[in-house]
Amino acid sequence: MDQWTTARAEMVEQQLHRRGISDKRVLAAMASVPRHIFVPESRVNRAYWDGPLSIGYGQTISQPYVVALTCELLEISENAKVLEIGAGSGYAAAVLGNLAHKVISIDRLQKLVSLSRENLKQAGCRNVEVICADGTLGCPAEAPFDAIAVAAGAPAVPDSLKKQLKVGGRLVIPVGRSKRQQDLIRIERLSETEFKTDNLGAVAYVPLVGADGWTDAG
Repeated sequence: MDQWTTARAEMVEQQLHRRGISDKRVLAAMASVPRHIFVPESRVNRAYWDGPLSIGYGQTISQPYVVALTCELLEISENAKVLEIGAGSGYAAAVLGNLAHKVISIDRLQKLVSLSRENLKQAGCRNVEVICADGTLGCPAEAPFDAIAVAAGAPAVPDSLKKQLKVGGRLVIPVGRSKRQQDLIRIERLSETEFKTDNLGAVAYVPLVGADGWTDAG
């Protein structure tokens, strides 16, 4: 095994499996996606570090454990269509693409859209489409979705995202009144009008900016 394969194997065992991530498909996806492709060259030696890393433009690539936890909570099937809000450098989208049939990833910053597209191409991920748009509004043209993952903290759960879930679908999103501290929330759509909400505890994400989120990243 090369150094990156070894680093991923150690990450999966020490950061994920030992912390309770048990979904075998999620663990396999985390072990196969080359995270070092998705971090800036200046930070590549910390690609498999147990924490988030800056990718520029005031954004971060999420901690591996948080990506794995989100994927496990979404319970993604092989034929699922997934929406991701906050493409960043494309890493989480690549993991989601390893689990699902199709992924639509949205970012409001064109520079990050271009970066994530380039990284995903380099990683050989062909079932992820990255678009530049207001992620708080979702992607009505592709709805409904089996799963929606939000990689930024919202002041409240956007109604548009809840409406774009299939019945039986799940949404994972950080929600909180602070722009830097939130609770990780999972919402399951039980029927056209009923939703089940679970609080998974405290997290810290960058703000979700948009019409149905924060007005600025401040």
